[in-house]
Amino acid sequence: MDLILLCAFLPLVTVAWGQYGDYYYGPYNYGDNDEWVNVYRQGFNFQCPHGQVIVAIRSVFSKKEGSDRLWNYACMPAAQSLGEPTECWWEEINRAGTEWYQTCSNNGLVAGFQSQYFPSVLDREWQFYCCRYSRRCPYSCWLTTEYPGHYGEDMDMMMYTYDYYIRGATTTFSAVDR
Repeated sequence: MDLILLCAFLPLVTVAWGQYGDYYYGPYNYGDNDEWVNVYRQGFNFQCPHGQVIVAIRSVFSKKEGSDRLWNYACMPAAQSLGEPTECWWEEINRAGTEWYQTCSNNGLVAGFQSQYFPSVLDREWQFYCCRYSRRCPYSCWLTTEYPGHYGEDMDMMMYTYDYYIRGATTTFSAVDR
């Protein structure tokens, strides 16, 4: 009887163990705390290695430095359930000094960012690097509440489990606060 239970239970344990890697990212490696992908008032281009997506974003704000932010990102391999990346592309540019909302087209996931600072409006323009995978990503998307509540707050946002991906972003812009 015990042998029959063991034979029935063992395959379930191996399936659960094999899926464990698909559901938890573990600690993020941003590099040293002093390493950022940009310096204040400068442009940058950050792309995850092929097959990886953005899973964490850290940002600090400085009014003294032109109301700009330092940015840092962490990447992790996409879940095996999504298959392999089939194509990657740069989305259209989100212009500085405007409010915008954008998601990756063609069911893509964010795998990088490109940004340029414009001192005339004390704001950045953004472009997303998106990748589509051979298996479809679920569409049950929503805007996260993990964002700075005030323009000057620091930000540290991370995806804690697989099946949560960054597909886009939105911003507000105030000509008063810049």
